[in-house]
Amino acid sequence: QVQLVESGGGSVQAGGSLRLSCVVSGYTRNTGYMGWFRQAPGKEREAVAFISTDGDWSYYVDSVKGRFTISQDNHKNTVYLQMNSLKPEDTAMYYCAANNNLYFRSEPRYYSNWGQGTQVTVSS
Repeated sequence: QVQLVESGGGSVQAGGSLRLSCVVSGYTRNTGYMGWFRQAPGKEREAVAFISTDGDWSYYVDSVKGRFTISQDNHKNTVYLQMNSLKPEDTAMYYCAANNNLYFRSEPRYYSNWGQGTQVTVSS
């Protein structure tokens, strides 16, 4: 059974930084993608950043390009999201997700494994 556990959320002022971590267990890394999504109150869950299981490919939505960096440490079975230059509009619950799909898709419905989320709040 795949389990994902996020941590690292918190409250920061605009311009600050946070690093989210997602510890993964029971996940087969032969193929697939791992990613971060976020959901603000009253809004749909949206894609943020993704990385292939081999770490050779990554993808960012336009709103976080140049500010967020996704990475992974396979020895620690952990995926990270380094978030710099945070803005109030980055405030949301952040979720880690994973799949074993051959082709990349960013929509939440293509990810069958989810963590419980970690809250990020950015004040102006």
